[in-house]
Amino acid sequence: MVRGDRVDGAEYARRVNAAADLVGTGVPAAAAARALADRFDVSVRQAHRYVEQAMAAGRVEVPEASVVFTVKLPGSLAGQVRARARAREATISAVVAQALAEFLQRGDPGKRPRR
Repeated sequence: MVRGDRVDGAEYARRVNAAADLVGTGVPAAAAARALADRFDVSVRQAHRYVEQAMAAGRVEVPEASVVFTVKLPGSLAGQVRARARAREATISAVVAQALAEFLQRGDPGKRPRR
């Protein structure tokens, strides 16, 4: 079956993990690929790619779903974020997510006591 659809990161991880589970229980690669093709309605060729990935790297982490989070930033800051994303060949979302995660991990040393 030829389909132009691409699966998202979470679905890809689920398919690779299903392949890893099958291979991990001793199912031969060819049989695992056929089982995955039936289970996920993909070609045996595509299913074999999931099996190959599972055999090479094992289980993969299922990424957390993203949500839209709208904020207003000063124009100059937004420009800096865009420039950083271009320089890293990353998305703006990836740059902002990394920056926020690092900021939140540091904690807030300047935290004021509640009144």
